[in-house]
Amino acid sequence: MVLPYALVDTPGAAGGSSPRRAELPSALMSSSKSAQATTRVDRRKARTREALVEAAVALIADGRGERASISEITETADVGFGSFYNHFESKEQLFRTASERLLERWGEAIDSACRGLTDPAEVFAVSFRVSGRLGWTNPPMARFLLGCGFEVIDAELGLAPRALRDIKAGQASGRFTVREADVALSASAGALLGLLRHGLAEPDHVDEGVVDDTAAAMLRMLGVPPAKAASLAARPLPNVRESLGA
Repeated sequence: MVLPYALVDTPGAAGGSSPRRAELPSALMSSSKSAQATTRVDRRKARTREALVEAAVALIADGRGERASISEITETADVGFGSFYNHFESKEQLFRTASERLLERWGEAIDSACRGLTDPAEVFAVSFRVSGRLGWTNPPMARFLLGCGFEVIDAELGLAPRALRDIKAGQASGRFTVREADVALSASAGALLGLLRHGLAEPDHVDEGVVDDTAAAMLRMLGVPPAKAASLAARPLPNVRESLGA
């Protein structure tokens, strides 16, 4: 078998032989160039799609998601208007994708805040208290969550599936005595959305103390004794990267 770049002997000037590389067959060279071109096209398409999603994320964060036109989206993404429909069928599909990304980013921020914690009650407390502070630490995310409303509970990404996991872990360990994890999740989501709504509308009425008191109330609902719930809700919080781009 002859390899494309195998060394072969060719007659030299003095009748000897000297090595040179055999040339690639033209068909193989053409195939290689085509593959490289396809790879470049794929990378370019991926960059354009990513730019559109990040533009939608930025518009949602600015509170302009519902009002943004496709022209504004492509301008924010710095891509051609015609590129939009190569990647998304509609503006709604793009914003669904961007919303999922925002939810997951916040979920990852919560994961970071809870890293190293093993007590389900403490994990729940940290998650709730950090999220309850969004009204002043990250207003765009707070507005986004309020816009999602109770639909956020059904999301497969973000805080809800993590909270449900933690509630079930607390039930399994005996830390929580609440009977229905799904009901507890809905009650917790309602409390969080209420905090965010009032925190944005009446910032003077919702401070760290209000958030922590609500977290303690949620822990009591889950079955944590009052004294322990108050203690968990008063512990120092870890640093959290609250930027939407984190």
